[in-house]
Amino acid sequence: MRPYRRVIPCLDTRAGVLVKGVCFRDVRDVGDPAEFAKCYEEDGADEIVLLDITATPENKPTLLDVVRKVASVISIPLTVGGGIRNVEDAGAVLDAGASKISVNTAAVKRPELLRELSEKFGKQRVVSAIDGKIVTKGKWEVCVSGGMKPTGIDMVEWAKRVEELGAGEILYTGVHTDGTQKGYDVEGTRAIAEAVGIPVIASGGAGKLEDIYKVLTEGKADAALAASIFHFGIFTVKQVKDYLRERGVKVR
Repeated sequence: MRPYRRVIPCLDTRAGVLVKGVCFRDVRDVGDPAEFAKCYEEDGADEIVLLDITATPENKPTLLDVVRKVASVISIPLTVGGGIRNVEDAGAVLDAGASKISVNTAAVKRPELLRELSEKFGKQRVVSAIDGKIVTKGKWEVCVSGGMKPTGIDMVEWAKRVEELGAGEILYTGVHTDGTQKGYDVEGTRAIAEAVGIPVIASGGAGKLEDIYKVLTEGKADAALAASIFHFGIFTVKQVKDYLRERGVKVR
C-alpha cells in the first residue's frame, strides 16, 4: 500500500458530454469534461479517471477527441476506460494523452488481454476495472457491459487473477452502491484489497466525507474515486483532503 491515499474525481462521459447516473442507470448530462477536469486539478485532485460509459455497451471505440481535450488541460495522471478491446485501442488512447488505460469487459471476455497490455505498455499503465455486485454476505459477482450483465465470476478470485495477468491497479466499483451517495461497498473493497498486492481504487457511492474516510481506512483502499459529490458541488477535493488529513490519513 502506498503511503499517501489519493482522491480521484471520475468523469463518466456519453457522446463527449460529462454525465452521471445511479446504479449505472438514469444517466443525465452534467457538462464539459475538460472544464471539470481542469477545475479538479486546480482544487488538488491527484488523478482523473475518464470513462466512456457507452463505448462498450454500444460496441463503439473510445472517443479520442475527448481524451485529447481533457489531457491537454491537465498535468496530473489521466486514466481512460471504455471501449478498449485490444492493444491497438489501448495504444491509441495512450497516444491521445492518457497516462493509464482501464479495461473491464474486454478483459473478462479475454483475460490474456491484460497480459498483452502489461507486456506492451508496462503494468503501471494497466488498470483492471472490476464492477462487482453483492450476491450473499461475503460473496460478490463480476458484472460487465457497464454493470448491466452479471457473469457468474467470483469477484475476489477474478481480482487475484487480474493481478497475476499483469494489472498494476484495480478500480473496484460496487454496482449496487454506485451513484447512490449512501457509501461505498466497503466490505467488497476490503475483500479485494486483502486478496491482492496491487493498489485498489474504491468507486461507487460517495455521499459524505465520512464515506471516503471509511473506504480508505476500513476498506483498505489506496484511493477513493468520486463523481456526484464533486460534479454537483456537494464537496470540493480540498474539503475531502482537509477532512482526511484532520483524521490522520496521509494525503498529498
